Amino acid sequence: MNWQEITDKLLKREWSAVETYQQVLHKAREELARNAEFQELATILSDHQQAASQLEARMQQPERSADGCFGGWGTWSKVVMGAASIFGDRVVLRALKAGEESGFKRYQEVVEATTAMPAELKPLFLDQLAKQQAHILALDGLISRRLELPIEPGT
Repeated sequence: MNWQEITDKLLKREWSAVETYQQVLHKAREELARNAEFQELATILSDHQQAASQLEARMQQPERSADGCFGGWGTWSKVVMGAASIFGDRVVLRALKAGEESGFKRYQEVVEATTAMPAELKPLFLDQLAKQQAHILALDGLISRRLELPIEPGT
């Protein structure tokens, strides 16, 4: 796989994360918009939006949006929100954490790849690796505080 393909796969992951966090935050916006926990999730969303924009810039492609054009990656948000509808917010937070852990592992694999990484990509990938790790820690904190998002089972 070449670096263009690797970058494209990472971009798809980032847009999937954007879509997922947007849906979670949309459900919680009215009740928690000023809440610190809501703001943590909004910050993670912003990080993923920035990552997607930076990856797109490196690929020199026109900007895309999270409109479901990413095949299997686009289903992740549907799975997360489906879980929220059935099981509630703690499952959502754990699903978000699982997505972040998967992203961390993928960035780690890319950074540790044996093929020569283009010099302009390494700082971006290292930055994203650090952010993924921070997202995992933030979600761990939210889970441990047992944040109750206003996502009612069955909605």
